[in-house]
Amino acid sequence: MTDKLQRPVRVLVAKVGLDGHDRGAKVIATALRDAGMEIIYTGLRQTPEMVVNTALQEDVDAIGISILSGAHMTVFPKVMQLMKEKGLENVLLTGGGIIPDEDMTALNGMGVGKLFAPGAPTSEIATYITNWVREHRSELF
Repeated sequence: MTDKLQRPVRVLVAKVGLDGHDRGAKVIATALRDAGMEIIYTGLRQTPEMVVNTALQEDVDAIGISILSGAHMTVFPKVMQLMKEKGLENVLLTGGGIIPDEDMTALNGMGVGKLFAPGAPTSEIATYITNWVREHRSELF
């Protein structure tokens, strides 16, 4: 395996539910783009079904959900369920926002990737996604 991807890592950045605070999602989307990734931003007020359908249509490597509403214990499991139903088990589900540590641990135990709290370095997020894709989607190399 070489160190060079055959194409940019494709990341879907999504805001699910009624949470209208999208500044963080836009900052992350811009940072990931600047790191060389291709970003698809869904905009506000998406349903889990909309997010997974977009991920399928856009052939993404990762889905990043920004959530500040407190609905993370509902949203992430629902997105994971839909991803499994659509055959997206080889796509990373990650995200961040206001999520208590114990909930992050529980979500990780369900199969959700690393979750990032506000203030996490964007370089750390980009490195995590890139390394996950290298490890789990070797067809891109």
